[in-house]
Amino acid sequence: MNDFSPEYVKFFRQSSPYIHAHHGKTFVITLGGEALAHENLTNIINDIALLSSLGVRMVLVYGARPQIESRLKEKGLKSAYYQNRRITDKQSLECVMDAVGNLRALIESLLSSSLVNSPMQGASIRVVSGNFVTAKPLGVLDGKDFQHTGEVRRIDDKAIHQLLDNNYIVLLPCLGLSPTGEVFNIEVEELATHTAIHLKAEKLILFGRHGGITSEDGQLISQLSPATAKQYLDKLGQKDDQLHLARLLSSSINACLGGVERAQMVNFQEDGSLLLELFTRDGRGTMVSHDRYEEIRTATIEDVTGILELIKPMEKAGVLRRRSRKELEREISLFRVIDLDGTIIGCAAIHPFSGEKTAELACLVVHPEYRRNQRGDSLLEAIVEQAKQQKFEQVFVLTTQTIHWFMERGFKEVDAKALPPEKRRQYNVKRQSKILALAI
Repeated sequence: MNDFSPEYVKFFRQSSPYIHAHHGKTFVITLGGEALAHENLTNIINDIALLSSLGVRMVLVYGARPQIESRLKEKGLKSAYYQNRRITDKQSLECVMDAVGNLRALIESLLSSSLVNSPMQGASIRVVSGNFVTAKPLGVLDGKDFQHTGEVRRIDDKAIHQLLDNNYIVLLPCLGLSPTGEVFNIEVEELATHTAIHLKAEKLILFGRHGGITSEDGQLISQLSPATAKQYLDKLGQKDDQLHLARLLSSSINACLGGVERAQMVNFQEDGSLLLELFTRDGRGTMVSHDRYEEIRTATIEDVTGILELIKPMEKAGVLRRRSRKELEREISLFRVIDLDGTIIGCAAIHPFSGEKTAELACLVVHPEYRRNQRGDSLLEAIVEQAKQQKFEQVFVLTTQTIHWFMERGFKEVDAKALPPEKRRQYNVKRQSKILALAI
């Protein structure tokens, strides 16, 4: 009996390109103290172990903010902050070191014991920690002495790379040592950012309370450029939730500006968010990156297979006329495509007619799973803009099932006599296609 659902098979097939792409890459993963205290931690650790088995080189950077707060409270000590950074005196430092040490043991034990009765049973996960971070004191700011609160001075990237080459997961606590042997408390997001930059990591992954940045209407934004992310950062307020998000977003921006390809925020409360973010096209969080994760561009010969796969269901349903590979290869320069992280999810073509001021909009298709965020409108706008640049005065479309969609966007029904002579001769009366035109 087959125990695998169609959804599982589909997910596995879609994830295959990402499995290949992530193999051998270096990821820096940030786990704050809240994530380490959450009931979903075991699932997160299992997913991290899975990534390791797939050949991902990983550095785990972890914090301990709530655990430190708990220890301070137990000792009757008060937390001191200035500009949202902890002032770490000698007594506080003891609580920091105690919390960090306990969390290190917790993570190491989970990476071992959680493999039993899990998808990773039988796997051998090797974890190592050490004095890889050299720190310096933050010093005195506005008359406030931060004492044992520090900042990163140097990352021993050579030693870390050697361990990663030998298939170790490297564990970095939010602590750094000075050349004189002093211990300093470092913000976990700052340490993770510096580590990702120094290691030239492909990804910085930050677990937070939420999946990332949302738009004004509450929709999760899947991708931002550093410049756009900065605009969102400037709008965040001083509430605890917003300060938490600001730290993650600031870290993401700084990492990208420092040369990290992509920084991705995911929700530590959602089971599987890490895998969904890394192995699906839509992801599960917000990614900050320089590259254009999704773009509309002119098609190339390499896109022929992707376009054929996209339009095949529409051809079988009789919505589109059939196009052979040779025909598509011949006309590929007429197509625009929506490229989502290397996958073609939409296409449209503009066909000119010799000596005419009108052109045909053809083969406008968006994959069923991505018919949101006005992708069809974006393709239409790109084609109309292309027609304007080529000095056409009108575009027309022949359609049997999307008449109202085009009419809602300014197209008007016209007679076959309005078609260019060449197209009029090709017009298939049996299809009874409606002819719609848009003046531009």
